[in-house]
Amino acid sequence: MATISFLCALYGFAASTFFLCGPFMITGFIALAFGLRGFHLIKGLSYTIWIFTAVTASMFYPRLFLQIGGFQLKWLIVPLLQIIMFGMGSQMSFEDFTGVIKMPKGVLIGVGSHYLIMPLVGFGIAHLFKFPPEISAGIILIGCVPSGLASNVMSYISKANLALAVTIGAISTLISPFITPFLMKWLGGQYIEVNFWGMMLDILNMIILPVVAGFIFNLFSETGKVTKRSKTGQLIIYFVIILLTNLVYIKSKNTGFEAFFAAFVKSLGWFYLLPVLGSILMRIMMKGDKQWIEKALSFISMLGIAVIISIITAAGRDSLLKVGFLLVITSLLHNITGYSLGYSISWIFGMPEKDRRTVAFEVGMQNGGLASGLALQMGKLATVGLAPAIFGPLMNVTGSTLAAWWRGRTPKQV
Repeated sequence: MATISFLCALYGFAASTFFLCGPFMITGFIALAFGLRGFHLIKGLSYTIWIFTAVTASMFYPRLFLQIGGFQLKWLIVPLLQIIMFGMGSQMSFEDFTGVIKMPKGVLIGVGSHYLIMPLVGFGIAHLFKFPPEISAGIILIGCVPSGLASNVMSYISKANLALAVTIGAISTLISPFITPFLMKWLGGQYIEVNFWGMMLDILNMIILPVVAGFIFNLFSETGKVTKRSKTGQLIIYFVIILLTNLVYIKSKNTGFEAFFAAFVKSLGWFYLLPVLGSILMRIMMKGDKQWIEKALSFISMLGIAVIISIITAAGRDSLLKVGFLLVITSLLHNITGYSLGYSISWIFGMPEKDRRTVAFEVGMQNGGLASGLALQMGKLATVGLAPAIFGPLMNVTGSTLAAWWRGRTPKQV
């Protein structure tokens, strides 16, 4: 069915009957997504094909993804991203950061390579191909954000060092409010105006606070598994993080004490008290069984990413038609260069094969959702947001392919 649908779409394109292309291409991708589920080795690509389905639909019928009634769908991006990051945090714990002590060399090389290679490669691509300024800024932006959650999945599939992957991802995310605005100001500031404190606040609100909320949710869900002393210490740390975030709010918005206090109380309610109450309620209702909520959060995360990419594609459709093919090629180049240099650098430093695979994924795969959210907060979703929208699906295709290839090759033991 997929083959027939794509052939019909190709015929419609050749015959200049473009009204046929959209329905047949969408049908073809849907059939292909279902068809891949029948093959164990490549069924993981099914989700990526669903992303292509959403992108195709938004390219042919952009109005469906721009607004419903008087509500503009772009305002769903930040809440969806926060839910995704909450889901990520709820699957983690404070112990995930102990990898810094256990594997300091791997963490340092992984995080350092991530924030050195991807921003500079993005800057080089933007400069070399001479894209319009805001498109160039988007390419640099996708290079400056932390690694994505998908990199952990790829490390697991490829039999890499999953513990190292989780730690690198957690650390790169934790320091992103400081590193990402600095790099974007330095490298992307020549293309667009970058508000350092504003971008820091946006990252804290979109990434750090939802992850903290997820940590708190997980902390109270794991009853009996965390000592009272450890729980108290962690809650103090999370309280301080929320407090510091609202101090950044003062600097960014240039506001007074009353506005700060109101924002602080609001943040405590959403990201501190609500996760505590929610986790206690869930524990009582589910009697300790967390499996269904993990599946629900996973589904919401995947759906959220698809919705975000669809909205950005629809908003930037006109710009995408002008530079789309070249932007796809450069995004692919950016992504593959990250894999190659990440693996090479870890090889130069004498890291074992499992760790090299991990660093390759952690360097080459980015948090496209964060980049999209930042583009929205800049008011440039249709231009700055294009590169993240393209990079996300592409990295899942290349990452899945590389992970499947490595999976059949047992890492050499050193």
